[in-house]
Amino acid sequence: SMAQRWVVVVLMLTCGCALSRAGSLHMPPDQDEALVWPAPPERPRIRFVQELTGPDDLGWRAGFWHGVVGWLAGSSSQERFVRPTGVAAAEGMLWVADPGAQSLWMFDRQRRRARRIQRAGTTLLVSPVAVAIGPHRSAFLVDSSLAVVIAYDAAGRMRHTIAAPGFLRPSGVAYDLSRDRLYVADSGAHVIWVLTGQGEARGALGRRGAEPGEFNFPTHLALDPSGGLSVTDALGFRIQRFTPAGAFAGQFGRHGDASGDLASPKGLAVDGDGRVYVVDALFDTVQIFDASGRLLLNFGQRGSDRGAFWLPNGLCLEDGARIYVADAYNQRVQVFELLDADQSAPR
Repeated sequence: SMAQRWVVVVLMLTCGCALSRAGSLHMPPDQDEALVWPAPPERPRIRFVQELTGPDDLGWRAGFWHGVVGWLAGSSSQERFVRPTGVAAAEGMLWVADPGAQSLWMFDRQRRRARRIQRAGTTLLVSPVAVAIGPHRSAFLVDSSLAVVIAYDAAGRMRHTIAAPGFLRPSGVAYDLSRDRLYVADSGAHVIWVLTGQGEARGALGRRGAEPGEFNFPTHLALDPSGGLSVTDALGFRIQRFTPAGAFAGQFGRHGDASGDLASPKGLAVDGDGRVYVVDALFDTVQIFDASGRLLLNFGQRGSDRGAFWLPNGLCLEDGARIYVADAYNQRVQVFELLDADQSAPR
């Protein structure tokens, strides 16, 4: 059952074997009492794990990577996030898009390496805003000012760039490995471009408008485990869903300032049980909805303490067990873990 699966996940995380192959994240030695949501006495479902402000926070000894050309020295205090907006994590690899630093950051927990990438070939990055995991722990990076998607391998080397003729202001990206399908949200053209990982055009979803399947500044994308696409339609104040074939499959959300409304929706992710995690930059929180759009829980509020946010942006799920949030104006990425499932969520 789903409940049993969640118990197994919690046990794996507790004993540290869930990330054994990938190399576990470093935990601060003097952690205060657990920061969880909802607050006691309710059963906790989300737990704060750590904040990352740059390579230093991973707790890797500098000796692992000192002296290697192009790799960051762990002791360099200036090497830290400036305004991270995009995150992608899988298989022990964390990529962070940071337009404030005009950089893509790479953290490889398998090889205990970190790298700051500032170029696409000979071109300097200008506004790297979003990133998605590609094949073999690689990355697809969107630079909205250059209007390109750049493919990097797992060592941080540029493989190729994708500059489709229609790109106006690409802002979000997702990649479906099983179908070799690259989705690019274009908030300037108000469409979702569909391409292969090599950049061959496969069509587009939507046009500007307010009808189902139309967009008003689409910004962020997420795939569910079956390949369904979810889109943050930012000024439509809604989340729209599409089948892997590109057919409209539903929507939820409304503009407002009440709990469960969408005031400034940003990054999103969808888990294997259909729950949708949506960052809201105006509420400074993450709202978790069921597949029909019913609010289940939110965590975080405005602030700079652990578990609080200041204009958060991107969000991703790793292996259905960890949540990474690009807490842009707090200059950090915060890491949370899922402790439990909502029993009324879709099976």
